[in-house]
Amino acid sequence: MRESEAVDSIKIKLLTRMDTDELFVFEKENKEYFKSIGLARADSYYQYDSFAQIIKELVCEQDKGLIYMYLVINKDNNIVGRVNLTDIIQEPLRKSELGYRIGEIYQGKGYATASVKLVLREAEQNHKLHRIEAGTSPYNIGSQIVLIKNGFQFVGRYNQYIFQGDKWIDSLLFEKVID
Repeated sequence: MRESEAVDSIKIKLLTRMDTDELFVFEKENKEYFKSIGLARADSYYQYDSFAQIIKELVCEQDKGLIYMYLVINKDNNIVGRVNLTDIIQEPLRKSELGYRIGEIYQGKGYATASVKLVLREAEQNHKLHRIEAGTSPYNIGSQIVLIKNGFQFVGRYNQYIFQGDKWIDSLLFEKVID
């Protein structure tokens, strides 16, 4: 699938509490894959009651404009991933951090690039953000390519920034000014 086809075959929608069951299945199905690429979650995340409480809290934060959590939905109405705007600061900065994850079976089909493009449009048009920042592991070349294809610029590196497994890893920093 080409990227232009991926854009046409997906949509993004804001997370609601009604998405809890389907999202829980998606996260459990991709638990080991996300762990293998450095996006591990605590074991409690995969216990339904705990997960439902997390979703409830995220939706509450979203209602306050502190975050925007989007689900990436394909033409078959399945969740293929997530793309999020977090750590939002309105005036005077109007900025956010970007995060995304695409399920293992949907990798390499252009969904990450397409969903980031869609969320950037939302960030500008609906959330009135000016700057989007993103970080990625130096080893996550695919994520770096997604950012570059969406017009992000490399701005620096944090040394020993994230503790993963049993060691500290660096983070590469990217930014995009969107208006």
